[in-house]
Amino acid sequence: MDTLSNQWNKVITSVRKDFFECTWYKVYELLEFAADAYPFQDKKAFIESCNKLLEREISAYRFVNGLLTRITDEQEVAEIELALEKAQGPVRTHLQRALELLADKKSPDYRNSIKESISAIESLTATIVGKKGNLGQLIKKLEDEIGLHPALGKAFSNLYGYTSDKDGIRHAILESDKVFFEDAKFFLVTCSAFANFVEVKVATEG
Repeated sequence: MDTLSNQWNKVITSVRKDFFECTWYKVYELLEFAADAYPFQDKKAFIESCNKLLEREISAYRFVNGLLTRITDEQEVAEIELALEKAQGPVRTHLQRALELLADKKSPDYRNSIKESISAIESLTATIVGKKGNLGQLIKKLEDEIGLHPALGKAFSNLYGYTSDKDGIRHAILESDKVFFEDAKFFLVTCSAFANFVEVKVATEG
């Protein structure tokens, strides 16, 4: 900042030059910086405008909770943002980290993004049932606690099993190039939706 000119037209020229010469992901990082540093109350409107332009230009990225992520479906974006808005403590920390690892445009870490998504549901379930353990152990208790349908509980137990078997994500046996964006996106969206569902069930049962 201390090397920039005091003349705004020169600043714009300098930023524009860097913008059109930088690597592709730096363009998105600049947009993220602008959104994060936006000094006005209508920051949300700025992000919405960016998303409309990104959609118009057929970009593969959209703002999700302040980060430009390769998720374009409005419902998926809404599920993630709602989960992050309502989640607290470790649950929010895990979901936010899962999003950050997925959204990293230079060095995305899909395997650990999946781990964070599942860990968010583990933390949420443990909080609700008041006991510690892995998701496979706690899901049965969750069925009784909030009236979760056994079929849905089994589905999430199986999903947890997928990430925990001897060749699973959590045992770090799979090579990183065997875990793809689509895998991590599926887990983040699904775990966010499940967290939102459980929150509603808890409020209803309560």
